[in-house]
Amino acid sequence: MASGTAAASPAAAQLPEPAEECRVQDERLDELSGLASDGRAWYAVNDGGRSLRVHVLDPSDCSVRDVRTASNDPFDVEDLALGHDGSLWLADIGDNRRRRDTVALHVMPPGGGVALYRLSYPDGAHDAEALLLDRAGVPFIVTKEPLGTAGVYRPAQPLDTERTVPLERVGSVSLRATETPGGPLSRAFSTTLVTGGAVNHDGTAVAIRTYTDVYLYSAPDGDVVAALQREPLRIALPNERQGEAIAWEPDGSLLSASEGSEPVRRIPGAAKLLTETSAAPPDGDVPNPQPAGQTEPASGSSTTTGQAPLFAAVLAGLIVFLAGRLRRNR
Repeated sequence: MASGTAAASPAAAQLPEPAEECRVQDERLDELSGLASDGRAWYAVNDGGRSLRVHVLDPSDCSVRDVRTASNDPFDVEDLALGHDGSLWLADIGDNRRRRDTVALHVMPPGGGVALYRLSYPDGAHDAEALLLDRAGVPFIVTKEPLGTAGVYRPAQPLDTERTVPLERVGSVSLRATETPGGPLSRAFSTTLVTGGAVNHDGTAVAIRTYTDVYLYSAPDGDVVAALQREPLRIALPNERQGEAIAWEPDGSLLSASEGSEPVRRIPGAAKLLTETSAAPPDGDVPNPQPAGQTEPASGSSTTTGQAPLFAAVLAGLIVFLAGRLRRNR
């Protein structure tokens, strides 16, 4: 099975700064960690929870229009994706202490009800907060690794509600530290830990975010694995308290959101920019970026700047502990 690590982008392109659309002030979403959009409504989930609850938001003011529920008791929901048939995919993949034998996907179809799919990693437990759902409806999980490279996993067999399906590792993503401010941890970790992901509506663009930045990957053929081996563009998302949610609008805009009653911000034209930059000449004849609201070269080295091996080893336990304090544990 092909696998690979994202490569560095040789060019940078100017993009409008993320603009605040509205502020999520409903206390039921104070730990917002997953977001999706169908162009008419936004769908949001909290981190954790003891039941499945998807809040339907009004894009005009971020108010809660409705709440879709199901009786399943999840362990730690971390992300959300919207299928082409309108099904909501809740990624029950959080595992701060790395002790779960299985993770789960809860799929809520438009007509009601829920399907539970259990999955197991081939190489031991992982914490994860990012779900990518490709245009064929295949789910991919991107892990959250305090040290080293994030893994990309997908089901090795068709999903089945009657048994646990094994995952297979099909790729990896390695990100270097950036100067973007924000996040709950030190710069070396807030800017490199993967906290969310999304695939756009036609399956041709993939977004993976950290607490502070989002990385865009071109997928012209809809192949997520191949996309994550290409050169990504980085868009700074500065000053989000705990940025974990990223979503595509049908028009190619990106939505970004954070825990803590923070604003939902829009980045217009992100998909178009990715297409234009991917087609740019190799000499990189593109304006140099500025700190906020710009895309910059993304890194694909397996060594993360600002995380020397000794430094990372000393702090690894502390970081995992702090991350656990910031997340819901059960």
